[in-house]
Amino acid sequence: MPRTKSSNEWLRRHVNDPFVKQAQIDGYRSRSAYKLIELNEKDRLIKPNMRILDLGSAPGGWSQVAGRLVGRKGRVLATDILPMDPVPNVDFIQGDFTDEQVVGQLLAWLDGGRFDLIVSDIAPNLSGIDSADQAGSMYLLELALDTVRKTLAPGATFAAKMFQGSGSDEFMKELRKSFEKVLIRKPAASRKESREVYIVAKGFRG
Repeated sequence: MPRTKSSNEWLRRHVNDPFVKQAQIDGYRSRSAYKLIELNEKDRLIKPNMRILDLGSAPGGWSQVAGRLVGRKGRVLATDILPMDPVPNVDFIQGDFTDEQVVGQLLAWLDGGRFDLIVSDIAPNLSGIDSADQAGSMYLLELALDTVRKTLAPGATFAAKMFQGSGSDEFMKELRKSFEKVLIRKPAASRKESREVYIVAKGFRG
């Protein structure tokens, strides 16, 4: 099947993307690793010995970054519907993070504790219909926030991808009910033409 003009453009941009090239050099599984690296540099998200949850983790770029930074005494729990190859200092649960069985595994992993940080670079499978994709993205964020409220330690931080558009302002208002401070970041690795931004919510009220 011949490539379309848009797929040819995507391939050209991907091949020439400096973050894609750098990820290959540094051994990261995805260019998105640099988004978390920049967020961490600005907001000091990850510290040694932390317990971190990575929602929507596959292929594992964010888990790689977090796993390296928490050190041997820290631990990352990653979860995704898709499979993910092993990452040092990272445990993985495959499945829908809202499914009761997965939630049970997640709580068992915590063993009565709470996460020091929850991160999410999750996005819906894109249909190409902007309104549907935006609605799907906001729905995933709402589900993620529900998990945050159940499992994040008081005073801790939540960082996640959000697409600006319908529902995003309402979500930010809802987020501010649970956190002391909410920031919006646009990392260099996030393409300028994309509506994608990253929210960093600090000081969970519990």
